[in-house]
Amino acid sequence: MKNNLNHIAIAGNIGVGKTSLAKILSKRYSWKLELESVDNNPYLKDFYKDMQKWSFHLQIFFLNTRFEQIQRINDSDNTVIQDRTIYEDEVIFTKNLYKSGYLKKREYHNYLKLYNSIIKHVKAPDLIIYLRNYDIGKLVNNIEKSIQIKYLKNLNDYYEEWMNSYKLGQLLVIDVSKLDFIEKIKDLESIINKVDIEVNGLF
Repeated sequence: MKNNLNHIAIAGNIGVGKTSLAKILSKRYSWKLELESVDNNPYLKDFYKDMQKWSFHLQIFFLNTRFEQIQRINDSDNTVIQDRTIYEDEVIFTKNLYKSGYLKKREYHNYLKLYNSIIKHVKAPDLIIYLRNYDIGKLVNNIEKSIQIKYLKNLNDYYEEWMNSYKLGQLLVIDVSKLDFIEKIKDLESIINKVDIEVNGLF
């Protein structure tokens, strides 16, 4: 399926199903796939063991790899779907780590300086698909790692705050709180129908 979109991104909390949906949509529309660097992330395991010690390292790694993804997306002649945006690294995750006391003030300010320098060279996605999930318990069940419920709830709050003020491009919000698009075909079809409408409406 050809369209005039170059960059589509899926945003949402940990465990909401971003990666799964990105893979499904990539296959359905023949979009190139850019996944978040998790398996080859040298800091992730250490981060979940000691968040205060490794938060800065982890966020710098994500910021760098996300910017590399954006450069590849800009160079691509095909539509690319990205698992999580570079904006979420700052307005959601780094902000939450700082507010929660895991990042020191000097680390946070150093991160912001680097982020603000990088973001000047970033074009917003043509379309963001935001997967909303109010069911924190469901998110926890979808995550293999041990993450505090309060941490996930704070992320949800920051996501809602960000999405309510997002004006950089087209936005599609899909509430998956009561959906299971992995196991239930009907739920997946409802999501794909929404994406179809959004994509066709951008011609």
